[in-house]
Amino acid sequence: MNYAMGIDIGGTKTALGLVSNDGQMLSKASLTTDLSIPPSDMVDKIAEAANRLLADQGLQQADLQGIGIGAPGPLNTKLGQIAEPPNLRSWWSFPVVQEFKRHFEVPIVLENDATAAALAEKWLGAAKAADHFVYITISTGIGAGIYSHGRLITGATGNAGDIGHMAIDASGPVCSCGQRGCFEYVASGTAIAREASYLLGRPVTSKEVFELALAGGDPAMEALVNRVFGYIGTGCVTMINTFDPELLVIGGGVSQIGAPLFDAVRNYVGRYALNPSGRSTRIVPAALQQDAGLIGAAALIHTQY
Repeated sequence: MNYAMGIDIGGTKTALGLVSNDGQMLSKASLTTDLSIPPSDMVDKIAEAANRLLADQGLQQADLQGIGIGAPGPLNTKLGQIAEPPNLRSWWSFPVVQEFKRHFEVPIVLENDATAAALAEKWLGAAKAADHFVYITISTGIGAGIYSHGRLITGATGNAGDIGHMAIDASGPVCSCGQRGCFEYVASGTAIAREASYLLGRPVTSKEVFELALAGGDPAMEALVNRVFGYIGTGCVTMINTFDPELLVIGGGVSQIGAPLFDAVRNYVGRYALNPSGRSTRIVPAALQQDAGLIGAAALIHTQY
């Protein structure tokens, strides 16, 4: 049996897990991503937690085939660096792979977190039978992993699929990146909660927004949710027209709304995808939810991606 450590670094939480080569999650842990300390100190904490997971299973570092790291982009995977992710500003230009090598003498691989999640869906999830698919995560932000002709498409520096910053509404509000109407700024869970809180005059979560909209009786929330579904449909059509996938897999917190979202997106794609075959592209929920990042990070080691 071979083992890999998957590490999923996020702006608020870092998850790590020990995964066998048959995809079994043997143990996992979660740490708050403490942005008040130097990132090298945070790496020390993650490494300590990883060693505890190994010890709990009666394993040593020598039993690891490698460590896979998923992190939000932009990255530079060739250099093993966190580049400039908006939610990890204190980690900008941080050599994360080199820092982990202070603690581990095993192969260490870095990829974008959405790319890693796409690999997880290919390995164990909803895309096992697909050779051409796009995985889209819609949560705090929006990103994609692209799998085409039997392999991941990662780009020159590992940032292919950063679709959260493609302009969906050029007359829309200014995004943190400086563009107007970025996909992430108008259709993510964060965007939904921000806009609804403004309209209602009180703070609400995206989950509450969907509950209000689907219960009926609140035209403003219904209009907001329908507008968001249209934006997501636009993003999906763009992916279909660009990559000609046989399958779209949608994950992330917003996907948990289920049928209302998927029905709306399928209807939009059926109307607006350019190619007749694209209009019937299968659009399915991600099979791996909370552990997709961990499993995907471990899959960077276990699979020939």
